[in-house]
Amino acid sequence: MAGFYRANIDYLTQHAISADKRRYVDSTEARRHFLNADQYGKDPFKRIPHNWYDAAAKYTADTLDKYGTVPWTIQYNYYRLVRAFKEHDTTAILNTSANLGHYIADAHVPLHLTQNYNGQLTNQTGIHALWESRLPELFGDHYHYYAGKARYIQNPLTEAFKICRSSFARVDTVLRFERLLDRSFPADKKYAMVRRGQKEVKDYSAGYAEAYQKMLKGMVQRRMRESILSVGSYWYSA
Repeated sequence: MAGFYRANIDYLTQHAISADKRRYVDSTEARRHFLNADQYGKDPFKRIPHNWYDAAAKYTADTLDKYGTVPWTIQYNYYRLVRAFKEHDTTAILNTSANLGHYIADAHVPLHLTQNYNGQLTNQTGIHALWESRLPELFGDHYHYYAGKARYIQNPLTEAFKICRSSFARVDTVLRFERLLDRSFPADKKYAMVRRGQKEVKDYSAGYAEAYQKMLKGMVQRRMRESILSVGSYWYSA
C-alpha cells in the first residue's frame, strides 16, 4: 500500500483540494466539510446520535444538512473507498482517497466545528485563515510530520465523531487566545502586506502569527500530525 500511494503521490496531491473546488459548482458540497456542533447545545456530542437515520429522526435531515455533515461524509467516503479496493478500480481508489483525506483533515480543524468558523460572531474575522493557512505557511517547514504507523479503525463513524469531538474541545482555546493576543499586540503591527503570486495582499504579520503560534503551544502541528495518522489509518483500514 505504501508503494502504491507513494507512486501516485502527485495525483493525490493534485486532487487533495478537489473537494474544495466542488463547492463552486455543487451547492450540496459545503455541508460536507464541517459540523456546527455548538448548534446542538452545550454538550453536543452527548446529544447527536451517531447513526444518520437516528440523528435525522431527532433533528430532521434538513437540520443536519444545514449545520454540517462531516462525520457522516467521512463514513460514506470510507465505504466508497472499501468498494473501490474490492473492485480494483485504481482511479476510484485514488479519487476517493483524496476526497476522504480532505474531509478527515477538515474535521481536525477546530474552526470547522463551530458556527463561529471565521470569528465573525466575536469580531475576529479572518482567524480561520490565520490558524489553517498562515501559521503552516510561515512555520510548517519546522513542523515534525512523522506520525507513526497506521492503525486499524474498527468503526469509521465512531472514529469520525471522536475526531470531531477532539476538534470541538479546542474551539474555545483557538478563539480566546487570539482575542487575548489582539488586546496586547500593537495594532499597527498586526497586519502586513504579503505577496501572493503577482499581487500584494493584506494579511496577518509574521510577528502576530508567531506570537499566536507560541500561545497555541504547537496546536496546529499536533492537529496536522493527528490528521496525517487518521488519513493513513482510514486508507489502511479500507
